[in-house]
Amino acid sequence: MTTGNAAVVRQTARLISLVLLPLAGCLLSPDVQAADKLTGIHSARVMSQSMPWIAREAGLFKKYDLDFQLVFIASSPAVTAAMLGGDAEIALTGGEGNIRAYVRGATDFVFIGAVKNVLTHSILARPDIKRPEDLKGKKIGINRIGSNPHYFAVQALRQKGLDPAKDVQLIQSGGSPETLAALVSGALDAATLNAPADMQAISQGFHYVIYGADQKVSYAATAFVTLRPVLAKRTQVLGRFMHAMGEAARILHADKEFTYKVLGKYLRVTDRKILDSSYNSEIKALEPRLDIRAEGIQGILDEVAKVDPRAAKVKAEDLIDRRYVDEMEKSGFFDRLWGSKK
Repeated sequence: MTTGNAAVVRQTARLISLVLLPLAGCLLSPDVQAADKLTGIHSARVMSQSMPWIAREAGLFKKYDLDFQLVFIASSPAVTAAMLGGDAEIALTGGEGNIRAYVRGATDFVFIGAVKNVLTHSILARPDIKRPEDLKGKKIGINRIGSNPHYFAVQALRQKGLDPAKDVQLIQSGGSPETLAALVSGALDAATLNAPADMQAISQGFHYVIYGADQKVSYAATAFVTLRPVLAKRTQVLGRFMHAMGEAARILHADKEFTYKVLGKYLRVTDRKILDSSYNSEIKALEPRLDIRAEGIQGILDEVAKVDPRAAKVKAEDLIDRRYVDEMEKSGFFDRLWGSKK
């Protein structure tokens, strides 16, 4: 290389460095940061737990600067163990596993919002099982012990005069898809299902023996749960997440077509009749403003108290932190989303 060429190379290198240096500064600037990572768990592939899917498809996590990863772990007790193990910071799940853990001493669990405060499951069976009393001696799929379907089955059977411990066999049958498959195959006589699996069962010749909407079982069926140390450490991040969920709830309630596309993608349900029936029955039970109701938690505490007296000393409000829901109400966030009180 000649001296002249070497000088050109050195000068070019200096010019490149002068161009790249400001760019590097921009990349490292505190004003330009990567999205905050947040890991969540959901415990059922059902419509009431669809809001993270809706938020992802609508670009809401990007809007709120979140790198949100959602993990599926079937059943509330398994979610509880994962939360305590530090595998996730937020969960969308039924409340029983978390409340049982709280009663046993894991008092860091806290409910910060809810999607559904009542159970909307039903017990469906083959045509020859016509009445609740016909369920005696039969196998009923209930997902897993401690899950929402299990809790509903126990309460509903008792209301109909049956002893769930003696009169029926409660079978741990996996998630809703697995439970439906077991029912269709004949491995189960009946199953505890909710939307859209109940409508899928009806389309295949099964029918309601106990219809959930008639039972009015108060229960923290789908709630946002975190741990108090996480709440203290990641207050702002969780706040942005809850705002994203608030917007997702608006879409779920107000944009049926978008919701159907999301449910079709994640639940692999595209039959319009099934989607319509499922949506119309379930949406009435869902909280548009993410309110967590104390009576839903109290119902679980009352049930747990039958086997663990410590639950009788716990107040439902001890497990609730309403800071995010209250802030979204007081700031007018919900009113701006909905255009009016809903």
